[in-house]
Amino acid sequence: MSMSLYEKIVKKEEKIAVIGLGYVGMPIAVAFAKKVDVIGFDLNEKKIELYKSGIDPTNEVGNEEIKKTTVEFISDQSKLKEAKFHIVAVPTPINSDKTPDLSPVEGASRTVGRNLTKGSIVVYESTVYPGVTEDICVPILEKESGLKCGIDFKIGYSPERINPGDKVHRLENIIKIVSGMDDESLDEIAKVYELVIEVGVHRAGSIKVAEAAKVVENSQRDINIAFMNELAMVFDKMGIDTKEVVEAMNTKWNALGFTPGLVGGHCIGVDPYYFVYEAEKLGYHSQIILSGRKINDGMGKFVADAIIKKLILTNKVVREAKVVILGLAFKENTPDTRNSKVVDIIDSLREYGIEPIIVDPEADAEETKHEYSIDLVDIKDVKDADCIVLAVAHDIFKQISWDEIDNLYGDFENKDKVLIDVKSILDRKEIEEKGYSYWRL
Repeated sequence: MSMSLYEKIVKKEEKIAVIGLGYVGMPIAVAFAKKVDVIGFDLNEKKIELYKSGIDPTNEVGNEEIKKTTVEFISDQSKLKEAKFHIVAVPTPINSDKTPDLSPVEGASRTVGRNLTKGSIVVYESTVYPGVTEDICVPILEKESGLKCGIDFKIGYSPERINPGDKVHRLENIIKIVSGMDDESLDEIAKVYELVIEVGVHRAGSIKVAEAAKVVENSQRDINIAFMNELAMVFDKMGIDTKEVVEAMNTKWNALGFTPGLVGGHCIGVDPYYFVYEAEKLGYHSQIILSGRKINDGMGKFVADAIIKKLILTNKVVREAKVVILGLAFKENTPDTRNSKVVDIIDSLREYGIEPIIVDPEADAEETKHEYSIDLVDIKDVKDADCIVLAVAHDIFKQISWDEIDNLYGDFENKDKVLIDVKSILDRKEIEEKGYSYWRL
């Protein structure tokens, strides 16, 4: 009996290639490289140069790990011919009309297809709606390679569950869903991933099941947060503090522990649209998922309106008000600003003629400039603020002292200092004793 691909990879007779080295692909490449030979491919030559020089722009594994890793970082796709096990980890964004943008995953399929050799396995990790791997990616792989799927090469799907910025739930200790087109490919794919996933894998019954699992685990989270956001809007009208209600509710053993907030990023803010899109094609109009999305997509405007109200109540001239926003990343402790909902707050404030000042020492300044034409400001250079908005709960912001916050304001009474706490990270009693004009979600 001939050696399996898994055995050849373990013996370093064959290589793994990771296509797309962002927040998902790069940690996977680095993890595999500790056990086997890995090629890391990305179209972005600048990113490849950073990795080669030992710099990790994503902060996911850190510069030390990148310096040590044996991953062969390349932007020359012809090197992919040296690999037999391909992992595609490119982003799957949405278009402005909220339909899936499959161009990155189609482009990656062309790249892999052009360099595919007989006996290979291609595994997709990108979030897609059920059916994309088999109905959209396979024809591209076949066309570009001239090979037949199922005979010359096999495919599988294994959705990523990396949680950016999370140092507790890491690649190694999150169970990984794996799937393959048949029993043989499933077995090979599962064994390969078991090399790096310490807690093991879950073998899904089919590729479509694995694709669906990924989309719905994020949709479930999205809906739960939407419910909390809806409560926050209602309690705001009732003059009740949402955080106090949530703390009381969470004393029950089966409470889910969700909190209101801005839902951005590429998973929770995007995946539900992939699911809804495919359902609509089949004639089913989503009710719960879309209403959840609608609420969550409206939260930036809701926060902006709260800011405007407070400015008016403290007798500020709205158009001339100096609003400082702390935090732009889509979630705490990550430099990633793509699909950040803080941008919705900024856009809404601009409608009132306010050009807010944005501070985020964690965020990728270049990406921010490129994506949003926003120049980030150093907190040291901020003064004379009318309103401070704590938008992202970075650890760095949680550690700010009262004096530091107070120094950001102009020279006027505390009751005219507007403080907006989107993530409810401050101590309400303390702020109210100081007499600030305070609002939190």
